Amino acid sequence: MSTRKQVIWWGTAGAVLLLVLWLLGQAILPFIIGAGVAYLLDPLADRMERAGLSRTMAVVTITLGALLVFITFVLFLAPIVLRQASQLVEAAPDMINRLQEFLVARFPSILAEGGPVESSLNNLSSLIGEKGGQVLTSVLSSISGVVGVIALFVIVPVVAFYLLLDWDRMVERVDKLLPRQHAPTIRRLAAEIDNTLSGFVRGQGTVMLIQGTFYSVSLMAVGLPYAVAIGMGAAILGIIPYVGTLIGGATAIGVAMFTFWDEPLWIAVVAAIFIIGQVVEGNYLQPKIVGNHVGLHPVWLLLALSVFGSLFGFVGMMVAVPLAAALGVLVRFGTDRYVESPLYTGVDPDPELPEPVLVEMVPAGTLLTMMRETAGDDTLPVAGQARAQPAD
Repeated sequence: MSTRKQVIWWGTAGAVLLLVLWLLGQAILPFIIGAGVAYLLDPLADRMERAGLSRTMAVVTITLGALLVFITFVLFLAPIVLRQASQLVEAAPDMINRLQEFLVARFPSILAEGGPVESSLNNLSSLIGEKGGQVLTSVLSSISGVVGVIALFVIVPVVAFYLLLDWDRMVERVDKLLPRQHAPTIRRLAAEIDNTLSGFVRGQGTVMLIQGTFYSVSLMAVGLPYAVAIGMGAAILGIIPYVGTLIGGATAIGVAMFTFWDEPLWIAVVAAIFIIGQVVEGNYLQPKIVGNHVGLHPVWLLLALSVFGSLFGFVGMMVAVPLAAALGVLVRFGTDRYVESPLYTGVDPDPELPEPVLVEMVPAGTLLTMMRETAGDDTLPVAGQARAQPAD
């Protein structure tokens, strides 16, 4: 198949896939989540198989453990986070008003009445008060409407269970269906995508879990209100370097200033918690857990989340990370091919020489001798002799 036909074929297949994702996104979301769960848990199932368990027992054990963790999160942690997030949104306008009063009392020249700073604080306070609760409610309602209770508790676990059970066989089957001409290249690109995606998702997920636990427990020990919501929010936003620490740290310090107004020591302790968290993340967690081999740049990831989220909604955000990883690997592969091509070098490649033909020189009559020995026929003439003629 020519290159032009291959580009048309694969381009059409990709367009059909995006069209199906756009038309059936809400319906196939539980299956996408189930496939993602199976992909993330497959290495654990393989490790348990190597330890001596059968594939079925390994999958059953993993599924029960995952369901237990999920139910625990829904029953205990999620209500705390949602309640504290709602309370923080409701309390934010009052905190901004108190900050405004403090600035007016201490710095009257900077915060003149009717000035731009005062107007900005007033607008921010009204915006948070009016829109903050609506945004939080709409996000929660959209997530619950998209995912659905049935999808979460029935479809996703069932899909994840069966995909995890047959994951290795599915990969083997897909490998057999690869175009033979491009199979080695596709395998290499798939391995790079898997390395990028697994390194980022599993590594970054572990980092987020460690950070969220550290921030939440530390802030709770200090006695800071909304500690769990702030800690979890900072960990989730930590998917983009420094953003989680800056936003979470600013929020925590702002809350600490109003909570520990007469105790500046505790405000400094809250600031120190986020400084320690950032230092540990940058110098230990990211290099040791995520590593430098991931190759998924934060700006590229943010662009993928924005684009796919705007095009396909919540489903697009779910598939943004794997698609960003795949596109990143394909872009690097295309860049390498471009650097090697005449379009970059300006030099036509040397024409490919035909395969050499090996010619072996043997004495005359060798073929007849070999045929005579193979057939065991004495009537065949020996090399250098004529066939005997019968007498009259």
